[in-house]
Amino acid sequence: MKVVELYRYPVKSLRGHAVQSSDVETMGMAGDRRWMVVDKDGQFLTIRQIPAMTTIDVEHRGAGILLKHDRHGSHAVDAPGSGSALRQVKIWKDMVAARSGDPAAGAYLSTILGRPVDLVYFDDPRNRPVDPEFGQLGDYVSFADGFPLLIATTGSLEHLNSHLARPIEMARFRPNIVLDAEGAWPEDSWKTIRIGSVELRIAKPCSRCVITTRDPHSGEQPDPREPLQTLGKLHRSAKGGIIFGQNAIPNNAGTIAIGDAVEVVEAGVSNLT
Repeated sequence: MKVVELYRYPVKSLRGHAVQSSDVETMGMAGDRRWMVVDKDGQFLTIRQIPAMTTIDVEHRGAGILLKHDRHGSHAVDAPGSGSALRQVKIWKDMVAARSGDPAAGAYLSTILGRPVDLVYFDDPRNRPVDPEFGQLGDYVSFADGFPLLIATTGSLEHLNSHLARPIEMARFRPNIVLDAEGAWPEDSWKTIRIGSVELRIAKPCSRCVITTRDPHSGEQPDPREPLQTLGKLHRSAKGGIIFGQNAIPNNAGTIAIGDAVEVVEAGVSNLT
């Protein structure tokens, strides 16, 4: 088993991009979801509310980013300095202190998305602890939904696609790490894996939502029922969640790359139960 794809998403819910290798920090891949789009009240916004977010591309540039759109050109954004203003933003149930981004970037995004929005930056690696029900003291996450990393396997996607009238691509599920494991749902029985020098705890299966019904490039919805309708028949948790992929937490920092071998350090009973 090895790594076959790696993805980074610099701005939550905007387009991600494939990378050949990545440094892994304790709160996830370097540069992953360090930025987020919020409304004027500081509430986070995603593809769930604004499908057009998927039409905005993002190029990672060190601590900064370059926003790009087919019809609106590009806009470079530098990471705010440590002396820049802080504001409270809300992501799910968490209130997080974030740095206010470039107002011009907010204006650029507002024009594309058709509503007033701001861009904020996550710069404090100890600003948002992982849910203690699934993490340990010292586990942190940036603007990802709840965990530092999302792992998916090619075998699980192949199994799902074998039941779909129109096969879908892995990008629908927005994973960070894709492994070439064979068969359906092998990731359900992993507790700890190692990729290169990085050890990862498998924390919680990932419940899927309507985002998976959207084309990851256009935001269009070819079929509002799929893949959730079929996936729900194939793979649910004991609590009824429709599951694809596993959330993971790094035990240590390091670097991972496409082609790296993957070792299952500890296996056990499926955490879906």
